[in-house]
Amino acid sequence: MKQYLEALNHCYNYGTDVVSRAGRVRKSFGYQMHYDLSLGFPAITTKKLAWKSVVSELLWFIEGSSDERRLAEILYDDNRANLQEKKTIWTQNAQSEYWKPKAKFKGDVGKIYGVQWRNFNGVDQLSNLIDGLKNDPNGRRHIISSWNPPELNNMSLPPCHVFSQFFISNNKLSCQLYQRSCDMFLGVPFNIASYSLFTHMLARECNLGVGFFIHSLGDFHIYEEHFEQVKIQLDRSPKKLPTLSFDTKNFYDYTVSDFELIDYEHHPKIEATMNI
Repeated sequence: MKQYLEALNHCYNYGTDVVSRAGRVRKSFGYQMHYDLSLGFPAITTKKLAWKSVVSELLWFIEGSSDERRLAEILYDDNRANLQEKKTIWTQNAQSEYWKPKAKFKGDVGKIYGVQWRNFNGVDQLSNLIDGLKNDPNGRRHIISSWNPPELNNMSLPPCHVFSQFFISNNKLSCQLYQRSCDMFLGVPFNIASYSLFTHMLARECNLGVGFFIHSLGDFHIYEEHFEQVKIQLDRSPKKLPTLSFDTKNFYDYTVSDFELIDYEHHPKIEATMNI
């Protein structure tokens, strides 16, 4: 994860301090990182990655759900009746005061990522993507977009990772993600893991190997309340990357327990509050 740490260091040491919608931040613009997925799975090692949260959110997106309580069911592998007090990474968004007047039911987070993936104005982008990768491997239209301008007001959070394109070369699948807004301390390690996992899953479904995950950052920033945590992280040395293990199943039938990081060594967790 050396590239991530270099980007984090660049933002911390050379970014510009501003007051944003969500408070004081230090920010920069425009950066790109390349991860060779054949060399190991890019899970952050200078702190602990919330692996089950990564997997459950991706499976939730793949379902096309707008229900944060459904995410809790996937994450904790339990029924809704037992999960009333359990939280997910989307609980704050679902319960935010600015969103509650628009919510259609308890747990509704609106027409966010998964909804757009599976029903972008009537188009199932994920199904089309898989079909295109299998039947038109040299195509240049292997794309998923979460940025749907007429629907932005119907989302509890407009998408940060907005556009991903997939590419096949030498029987290997690569993904390039453009992320418009990048929370460098909490969000970006999570996003790297999520889209790397997504690439692995798509590659397996399409009988391909894995190539690169390319991460293009737009506005990448560190919240002022994370400065001390960033200094701790930058003082740590990265460890060897783990490998990803999962069995082949129907693409839409995976559960959190199906995915395992093998030999995942990491520094201790660094506590921080998520800014929404």
